[in-house]
Amino acid sequence: MSVLLGKKLGMSRIFSQDGRVIPVTAIEAEPNVVTQVKNEEKDGYTAVQVGLGAARHPKKPQAGHAAAAKNTPQFLREFRQEGEFEVGQTIDGSAFQVGDLVRLTATSKGKGFAGVIKRHHFHRGPQTHGSDHHRAPGSIGSMFPQHVLKGKRMPGKMGNDQTTIRKVEIVDINAESNILFVKGPVPGSRGALVEISSM
Repeated sequence: MSVLLGKKLGMSRIFSQDGRVIPVTAIEAEPNVVTQVKNEEKDGYTAVQVGLGAARHPKKPQAGHAAAAKNTPQFLREFRQEGEFEVGQTIDGSAFQVGDLVRLTATSKGKGFAGVIKRHHFHRGPQTHGSDHHRAPGSIGSMFPQHVLKGKRMPGKMGNDQTTIRKVEIVDINAESNILFVKGPVPGSRGALVEISSM
C-alpha cells in the first residue's frame, strides 16, 4: 500500500501513442517523511502518518512530535493503511507506477454564499410580469412540525468541502521533477494539498 501528499499544480494534456488527447492534472509530489506509525496493540488501529514540507515556525509540540523523524513538516496527514513503514522513512513518487489507480482527497474550491439554483440545481420560477418567484426556493416545510427539518436544501455556503475521487489513473510520472500526472480534474485550486493513496 502506498500513500503520498502532494500539491496541485494545474491541468494540462498528454497525447497518447495513438494520438488521443488525455486531460491530466499535475501534482507535485515532493518526498514525504513518515512521522508516526500506529498499530493495533498500542493505538487500537493501524495507520501511518506522513508529513510534507518544512514548517517555518514550528511550535514546541509540533517539533516534539516529529523529533523522531528529524523533520518538522508543514502538513501532517494520517492514512488508514497497512504496510511496512518506519518513522523517518522517505516516500516519493516512485511508490506509484504508471497505470495505477489511486484515491485522491482534497478540499474543493470555495464558492461563497450561493442560492438554491446554483447550489442545488433548482428550477427557477416564472419570469412573467407579476411573478415574485424568480430564484426563490419555494415552500420549505408544512404547518407541522412548525420548524424546518434538518438537511433541507436551502441557500448557504457552497464548496470548501473535503472531496474524494476514486479510481483515478496515473497517466505519467516525471521522476526528476517529482510530478505525477493523473487523468482528469482534481478538487481544489492551484497549490491545494492533495492526499494520494493506492486503492
